[in-house]
Amino acid sequence: MAEDPIAEFKAKQRETWALGNFGDVAMFTTITSGHLARFAGIRAGQMVLDVGCGTGPLSITLARLGAKVTGLDLTPELLAQAKASGPIAGVEIAWKEGDAEALPFADASFDAVLSQFGHMFAPRPEVAIKEMLRVLKPGGRLAFSSWPPETFIGRNFALSSRYVTPPAGIAPPVLWGDFNTIRERLGSAVKDLMTERGNMAVPTLSPQHFMAWQSAKIGPFIRTMGALKKEPAKLEAYIQEYTALVNEYLTDNIVRHEYVLTRAIKA
Repeated sequence: MAEDPIAEFKAKQRETWALGNFGDVAMFTTITSGHLARFAGIRAGQMVLDVGCGTGPLSITLARLGAKVTGLDLTPELLAQAKASGPIAGVEIAWKEGDAEALPFADASFDAVLSQFGHMFAPRPEVAIKEMLRVLKPGGRLAFSSWPPETFIGRNFALSSRYVTPPAGIAPPVLWGDFNTIRERLGSAVKDLMTERGNMAVPTLSPQHFMAWQSAKIGPFIRTMGALKKEPAKLEAYIQEYTALVNEYLTDNIVRHEYVLTRAIKA
């Protein structure tokens, strides 16, 4: 029997995100977590689902606001870090290993469903958003953060895909940062659609320092560099292009990671 390409892709995702130490990277999303929680208008007592919670910065932020939080992620290694981090803040969170395309919850279980740079990596956007809306109560709030195609991370993804061909049939994650695509995907299932921009600042001394840090910490970057090591000339070309890209966004020893927040109400 032929392999299921979607299942194979998800298995590769688990392996990829387990590489390095993403917890050291996620510290920079503590600020974006606060921004998303405020933008979403989360209140104490609400039942909230964090889809693609990773190492837990958004889940912990929401729990500290008094929300009753469930954090779900595909990668056990990231959840292990989340489980270790939560008690430090003195909060209780229900951590769940699971798939954004098959959420293990009943219909209308949550007052709000959020995702910080998480659901965008689901291979089938139409399936993921259908699931997120399914578990959200009517009148509940959907909110997420994503990387627009024209900003640093979006251009980084595009650059990587020119050197390492992504799997066929998988939607580019950065389309979740394009407003027209967001509006089309959410359609009539939501109302009061709003977006807001923000900037995540990552300090570094040079593009070379930044690349070395990513090579040690970030699973997808580790995977890309590993694939290109088999072709030294291609690797050198990629490094040159990536260095130039980082330089475009590097000011005062900070690499600007611009992002977009989206908020809507389930109709």
